[in-house]
Amino acid sequence: MPTTSPTSTADTGSGRRCAVLAISRGGCELGRRLADRLNGDFFACKGRLAAVVEEVWHLYAEIVCIMATGIVVRTIAPLLRDKYHDPAIVVCDELGRFAISLLSGHIGGANELSIRVAGITGGRPVITTASDVLGNTALDLWCRQWRLTAASSGALTRTMGRLVDRGYVTLWSQYPLPDLPEDLRQITDRSRADLCISSRTDTAFPGTLLFARALVVGIGCNRGTSAEAIADAVRSTCRQHDLALQAIARLASIDLKQDEAGLCEYARRFHLPLDFYSKDKLNDVEGVSISPAVQRATGAKGVAEPAALLSAGPGSVLLVPKIKWADVTTAVAEIADPFTVSTQELTAS
Repeated sequence: MPTTSPTSTADTGSGRRCAVLAISRGGCELGRRLADRLNGDFFACKGRLAAVVEEVWHLYAEIVCIMATGIVVRTIAPLLRDKYHDPAIVVCDELGRFAISLLSGHIGGANELSIRVAGITGGRPVITTASDVLGNTALDLWCRQWRLTAASSGALTRTMGRLVDRGYVTLWSQYPLPDLPEDLRQITDRSRADLCISSRTDTAFPGTLLFARALVVGIGCNRGTSAEAIADAVRSTCRQHDLALQAIARLASIDLKQDEAGLCEYARRFHLPLDFYSKDKLNDVEGVSISPAVQRATGAKGVAEPAALLSAGPGSVLLVPKIKWADVTTAVAEIADPFTVSTQELTAS
């Protein structure tokens, strides 16, 4: 809850996204109206702008500043990190004639916010990001849509620049692709691609490496195993087989582990869904390793391998057979079509 006493129409703790800041009397009048229409909180900031901005910076995903652009730039400068962490900043004059998308236009949503603000004030949104001006695909948003993570944010930025300069970029994928925008062109020669979609780490690839959420890690563990021990085992598994941690889509285990604190904490910490299967379901999976010790303890012929395959779904393959660590057993299955899975998950949510 902000300590600067925002003016709002609802409790700030209810997941409100937008803070509206103003200094002048006219700006405050417009600010209260915008906060109400945007379901946000209003802050009158005369004489204390820097303190208010510093406070709302980490509490709100969107910030609208009704004041001069120069004041905003100088105030937020010490707080800037990068477009993946900074909030969306829109600057508006107190008559509402212009709504300028100043910071985090794509990933943060400032471009869309400027359009919403202008729609309320009757003004004009001002958007300067090159892809929007030229009609190119916003590559960072396209990656987020399909749950792709760049191995290097700097490399992705350079490829976005190439897209703007050349009008298109080339793409190679290890997996079947969804329909592509016209300016993303699929090619078969991986070495010549600007973008490479994979789940494997490859430091030799000269372009931008994008990791698809295509891996499921099956996990078996002793009772009381810590989240740190599980994290170490998963990291070591991926490192040994040149797999990207960012490509992990979900985890899977036997239902006897639903209350395993360390496993559940590891899944929460890394925001990974965790699927559990009964011994009967696990025993139905063919072509996996059989462990007499696991069978005696759980009734299942194995845990890590069959759980990973069940979670990965039809057409999946066992990429990494089970590996036994000190208190953890891991195995990795590969989803056959991660883009279809992503579409289904987004639709379900």
